[in-house]
Amino acid sequence: MREHGGNLDLAQRRFGGRAEDWIDLSTGINRVPYPVGEVSMRAWTALPSRSEIEALHQAALHAYRTSAPILAMGGAQAAIQLLPQLASAGRARILAPTYNEYAGVLLAAGWDVEEVRDFEALAGADLAIIVNPNNPDGRCHAPNDLLALLPRVGRLVVDESFADAVPHLSLASEADRPGLLILRSFGKFYGLAGLRLGFAIGNVADIGKLAAASGPWPVSGAAIEVGSRALRDDAWAGATAARLARECVRLDNIAQSQGWSLIGGAPLFRLYETPDALAAQDKLARAQIWSRVFEQKPAWLRLGLPGNESEWSRLAEVLAR
Repeated sequence: MREHGGNLDLAQRRFGGRAEDWIDLSTGINRVPYPVGEVSMRAWTALPSRSEIEALHQAALHAYRTSAPILAMGGAQAAIQLLPQLASAGRARILAPTYNEYAGVLLAAGWDVEEVRDFEALAGADLAIIVNPNNPDGRCHAPNDLLALLPRVGRLVVDESFADAVPHLSLASEADRPGLLILRSFGKFYGLAGLRLGFAIGNVADIGKLAAASGPWPVSGAAIEVGSRALRDDAWAGATAARLARECVRLDNIAQSQGWSLIGGAPLFRLYETPDALAAQDKLARAQIWSRVFEQKPAWLRLGLPGNESEWSRLAEVLAR
């Protein structure tokens, strides 16, 4: 498996403790999850019907403010795995550094993959990939800039897994344009990553190919029931976006007190420049707080947002030692 956050089993092997003892800040998953409530027995025992899947699609279209063709999938990762099936292998360019699964999946499928650092270097690619906001540094690109790039590439994939709290960045409303594909993650913003739910939004041809490759039951009954409920809860989404904005400032202030400088981030995570990220991770881990470091960037430390006052206090106290 490629390097990712959420590898709490590694933290436990190195530093001990039960999973429930740890505060896992190594991911960009909301630690104040959507209140799931009751899930019907039918969701666990019956195959999902087409009408139930369509109800989920309609809820997602509402949440993402689009009328483009859409497909529910087992997380955004499921869509990434199927990207090579949309076209014959060619030249792929990925705006990096970013989520590392794109390069791995495309290389395994025989694509010529180049990771570029400059937005303009994406032009001319058969497949261009941008994560917006980007993981891990939070770089953002205006929708108009992305649309201007679209005719200069064969296909443009925009991963909006962290866009729920910043909807003005989303291109979902334009996703029916030929050559444009938008990926959305449900689990991060709603804090329910274990549900394994995400969406691909695009033109009829691309969504048709992904649907054919995904099969008749691409998501579970529980994902359909909970997702349909959550994606229509505008009040919860609005309050959560406002809370995350406030808490990003709070976390940045704590980091600044350590002499760390903010590189960037999105509403669910922050990336800091530290004197020694491994030392910082070790200090936090001894208090059973897990963070994310990057092998190629020894000064980078990424933190998700704590979930309650007890977690906030524990983080602040450990760093103040």
